[in-house]
Amino acid sequence: MIEVGIVGGTGYTGMELLRLVARHPHLRLAEITSRGEAGTRVDELVPALEGVVDNVFTAPDIERLSRCDVVFFATPNGIAMESTPALLEAGCRVIDLGADFRLRDPAVWGEWYGMAHSCPELLEEAVYGLPESFRHALPQARLVANPGCYPTAVALGLLPLLEAGALGAGAVVADCKSGVSGAGRAAKVATLFCEANDSFKAYGASGHRHLPEIEQTLAWAAGAPVDVTFVPHLVPMTRGMQAPLHVTVDRPLEEVDALYRERYAEEPFVRVVGRGAHPETRWVRGTNDCRIGLHQPPGRSDRAVILSVIDNLTKGAAGQAVQNLNLMFGLEETAGLEGLAYVP
Repeated sequence: MIEVGIVGGTGYTGMELLRLVARHPHLRLAEITSRGEAGTRVDELVPALEGVVDNVFTAPDIERLSRCDVVFFATPNGIAMESTPALLEAGCRVIDLGADFRLRDPAVWGEWYGMAHSCPELLEEAVYGLPESFRHALPQARLVANPGCYPTAVALGLLPLLEAGALGAGAVVADCKSGVSGAGRAAKVATLFCEANDSFKAYGASGHRHLPEIEQTLAWAAGAPVDVTFVPHLVPMTRGMQAPLHVTVDRPLEEVDALYRERYAEEPFVRVVGRGAHPETRWVRGTNDCRIGLHQPPGRSDRAVILSVIDNLTKGAAGQAVQNLNLMFGLEETAGLEGLAYVP
């Protein structure tokens, strides 16, 4: 069994990770930390895990964590980078679900996250954990930067076009929507039930932290910078994310459809839906799947609307982290991730 540590097990991402690790056939939860809940049994805080997980939350301790084979960080930005060098030195592998190792340029990271990076020497080493692009690098990786939820949905929606050089001129418009769990579990007025329910709003339109990550990921795929306009929105649902992508294309929609189907034919978690279908967030709820729909405005053969749908907590966070772990340790890529979507 692979010994796993989770740092930050009480947020929504950490709890989703805990759910997936607990049912994984090849993982054993060795350590789970929480400063605020140290000494509390996990199943006391998460009763659904009674009889499945008997661990107790502990305060983070590098010596204890370093005994694990791999440590997940499901923590606020700026936490993982403080402990990662010591864990790597001890021979432990690290998967960071935060943003500490996603951007390659430490100056750009500091600009968007408001602090100096404490171990910039690791930024080049960190493998960006989008398996559909970097599967080849994951088996040797010591450190994986798990992608953000919006960058995952946007990248999967555009990879076939970018890799084939089929994207036309003009900006990509990523008009994305996320459920409230994407804002985290901390109490904030904007995400209280009475504030978010029966409402719909954009945020970060003047600049969101996921923008430089999206630009970096798309540039890697295209081999050149990609002009992106990114506007995220909050919708009154718990989990789920849709990335409607408005692009120009250099070929008919039939050929675009064929391009996507060929590109994703062997991908275990990406599905291109039938022509004219509109994928819904409930189709992927609680799964590591991405569903993609392709459309074309009438009379505009040079335009396409791509609908990319994921669960922000699973493929957008914890599920993708487990997928990365599977590839790092030579396991079946789908291990522990085979569940179907919750219906209704």
